[in-house]
Amino acid sequence: MNLGDPNHFKQVFYMPRVSVITLIAVGLLLGCQAPKKEPPFADLGSPTFAGSASCQSCHTKQFQDWQQSDHFLAMQEAADSTVRGDFNNRTLVADGVTSRFFKRDGKYFINTQGDDGKNHDYEVRYTFGYFPLQQYLIEFSGGRLQPARASWNSRDGRWFHQYAGQKIPPHDWLHWTGNGQNWNTMCATCHSTNLRKNYAFTSDSYQTTWTDINVGCESCHGPGSKHIAYVQSPDYSQGARLPNSALYYSRDTLPRQQLNTCAPCHARKADISAELLRTDELLDDLIPQVISTEFYHADGQIRDEDYEYGSFAQSKMYHLGIRCSNCHQPHSGKLVKTGNDLCMSCHVPKYNTKEHTFHALNTEASQCVSCHMTTQTYMGNDVRRDHSFRIPRPDQSVSFGTPNACNGCHTNQSASWAAKAVVDWYGPKRAYHFSDDLVPGSQLDEKSGAHLARLLADRSQPAITRATAATYLGRLPAPESLAALQAALTDKQAIVRYYTLRALQSFPPDAWMQAAAPCLNDGVRAVRIAAADLFHQLPKDRIPSAWLAYYQKADAENRQYLSYQTDFAVGNVMLADYELQGGDHAGAIAHYVRGLQKDSLMNYARFNLASAYNALGKNDEALKTLKEAVAVDPKNDRAYYNLGLLCYEMQDEKAAEENFRRALRLNSRFPGLYYNYGLLLQQRGDSKEAERILLRGYDLEPFANNLNYALAVLYLQQRQPEKAMRHAAVLRRQDPNNPDYQGIFKSLGI
Repeated sequence: MNLGDPNHFKQVFYMPRVSVITLIAVGLLLGCQAPKKEPPFADLGSPTFAGSASCQSCHTKQFQDWQQSDHFLAMQEAADSTVRGDFNNRTLVADGVTSRFFKRDGKYFINTQGDDGKNHDYEVRYTFGYFPLQQYLIEFSGGRLQPARASWNSRDGRWFHQYAGQKIPPHDWLHWTGNGQNWNTMCATCHSTNLRKNYAFTSDSYQTTWTDINVGCESCHGPGSKHIAYVQSPDYSQGARLPNSALYYSRDTLPRQQLNTCAPCHARKADISAELLRTDELLDDLIPQVISTEFYHADGQIRDEDYEYGSFAQSKMYHLGIRCSNCHQPHSGKLVKTGNDLCMSCHVPKYNTKEHTFHALNTEASQCVSCHMTTQTYMGNDVRRDHSFRIPRPDQSVSFGTPNACNGCHTNQSASWAAKAVVDWYGPKRAYHFSDDLVPGSQLDEKSGAHLARLLADRSQPAITRATAATYLGRLPAPESLAALQAALTDKQAIVRYYTLRALQSFPPDAWMQAAAPCLNDGVRAVRIAAADLFHQLPKDRIPSAWLAYYQKADAENRQYLSYQTDFAVGNVMLADYELQGGDHAGAIAHYVRGLQKDSLMNYARFNLASAYNALGKNDEALKTLKEAVAVDPKNDRAYYNLGLLCYEMQDEKAAEENFRRALRLNSRFPGLYYNYGLLLQQRGDSKEAERILLRGYDLEPFANNLNYALAVLYLQQRQPEKAMRHAAVLRRQDPNNPDYQGIFKSLGI
C-alpha cells in the first residue's frame, strides 16, 4: 500500500471496534456448543415476579435474615428510618466543591454543584447502600437517577467525596450528573429486583421500573409465580416433587448454578439483554471481563473493582466445587464462621499453626486472609478482599513488579527480602500457578506467545485465565498465535470460545472463516454474538452459504445486544463501530455523536467519527473532528497520526509530515505511523531517514507485516538483499500466500 492510493486513508484509518466490557458446555457442533434444550418447567407457562412479601409466610426465618442483610438495604426510599447521613445543616468542602446537607418539609436535600457549575438544591429520592458508605440518589428529567458525589461514611460518621483529591468539572463523564454516574445504566440492575431500565434512544430517556426496590428473594431464586402455583397444587401436596420446586435456584442446586446466581451482580461484566435466559451457562446472560491488565494486576490480583467473580473464578476453591454459601450465609450475607475457624472448616489444622504462618498465633498476621485474601479499597472506604485465594509470590514481584501479601505488610522491606524468606521457609521450588505463564504472557514481547499458547491449551487451568490468554494472543498476530486460537474454538468453556472469537479480529478472515463459522450456531448466546461480530466485517457473499442463515440470526442477536447498550456512552460507540463496518455511515455518525454527548473525552470515538465523515466525502467535518481530538488531549499520539493521514489525503503534505512528527515525539506505538511516515519520506527521496523511521517502528513491533514489507522493498531497491531477507522471512512465516509479497519472495529466491 502506498500513500498515493486514494483508498489509503480509509484502509489505515479504521480502528477496531470497542467491546464493553466482556462455563459448562453441553455438546459440540463442529467445534462449538450445540443448542440447548428447552428449559425445565416450560410447560408451566412463563413465570412472573410475585414480590418478596409473597415468600414470608412459608420462609419466615430466611425472610427475617434477609431483612438484616445488605441486599435488603441495597436501595430504599429516603426516610428517617433509612437515611444514615447527617442532614442537620452540615457542610462538606472538598475538591473545590461546597455541599450542604439539610432537611426541608420532612424531605432530604443536598445543595451542591450541578452540571452548569452552579450550586442548586437537590432533593434526595432514595438511599443507595448502607455500609460502609451510603449514597443518595437525585432524580433528573428523563427518568435519570444520579448518585450525589458526596457520600456518607457509615463507619466513621462523616461526609466524604469518592475519588478524593480529584477535581471533576461539570460535563465531565465522571461528574456526578454525568453518564458515568448514571444509576439507570451503571447500578440499578444489581440493587433492585426485576429491574427494567426501559431506555428510549430517540428521547434519551428512561421509564425504569422494578418489582422490589431492593435485592429481594426473586433476584436470586428467579420469578416466583410458578413456584407459588406449584406448591399450592395437588401434585405438590401429594408428594410429586420437581427439582428446585419450579424456581431457577433453590437450596439443593449445583455449585455452578449458585455461582451463576451470584455472578450477575458480583462480576465486572456487560449485560447482554433485559431478557434473561437463566440457563446453566453464565454467558447466555452476561459477558464477564477477563483478568487482563486493563483492570487487574498481571497475575490476576485485583486492582480495579471486580466484584468478586473474576477473582473467585481463578481459584482452586471454585474448581473444587466450593460455593459462595460455604462461607457466606445466603440470606443474611454474614460469614458462616469468623477468623481462621472459617478456613479450618475445610483445611487441615496444620495450616493454623505458627509452623505454617511463621507469625504468632491470634495476631492479624496469622490470619489466613492476611496472606491469601489481600485487600483493596474502593469507593473511598469500601475495603474488599481478593477472592482468588492465592499463595503469595514475591518472586514474581521481583521479576515483574506484581504486588504480594508479604510486602503489603512489610512495607519497609524489598520484594527480594520477601522472596528469600519464602525460599527459606518452603524451599526453592514453587508449585506451578497459571500466573507463571500469564504474567510473562502479559508483557506482549517476543517471549509472550509461547507462554500464552501453553496456558490457553491447558484445560486444567481456570477458564477465565485461559480466556485472558486468548485476549493477549490477539495482540500478537503471529502464526503460532493463530494456531492456538483456532484450536481454542473447540474449547468446552464458553468464556474461552467467546474471547477467542474476539481475538481473531486481529487476523485476516481467510485464517479463521472456516474454523469460526460453526460458532454462529453455538449453544451460548454470547458466543453467537461474538461470532456474528467477527463475520460482520465480511461482505455477505463471502460468508459460507451453509452458515448464512445462522449468521443472520446471530447478527440479529448482536444488533439487539449493541442496541441494549446505547444508554451508555461506550455502548453508542460500539453500535456506531458496527454500523461503520457495515457501511451505514450516517447511522454510525449519529451514534458517535450521541456517545460524545455523553462522554466528551472519549477521543477514540472521534477517530472513527472522522472516518465516517471521510467515507461520505465530508473531509472538512473529519478535519474538524480530529482537531477537537487534539484539543481534548494534546498528548494523544493517535490523534496526530490520524490527522497526518487525513492531511495527506487532502493533499497537504506539509501538515501531514508535521502531524506525523508530533506523534513520533509522543513515542507512539502505532505501527501504521512508522509505516506511513516512512513511505512519505521514501517518496520524497529521503531513503536514509525513511529507513530510520521504519526501523524504529520495527523495533517496537517486529511482527508488523506492513513494516517488514516496507523495509524489504526499501532494501531491495537499495540492492541490499541480505537485509531484505530478514524482513521477507517474517512475511513468509506469517502470511506466505499474500499476493503482495510474492514479488519479494521471488526476488530473494524464497
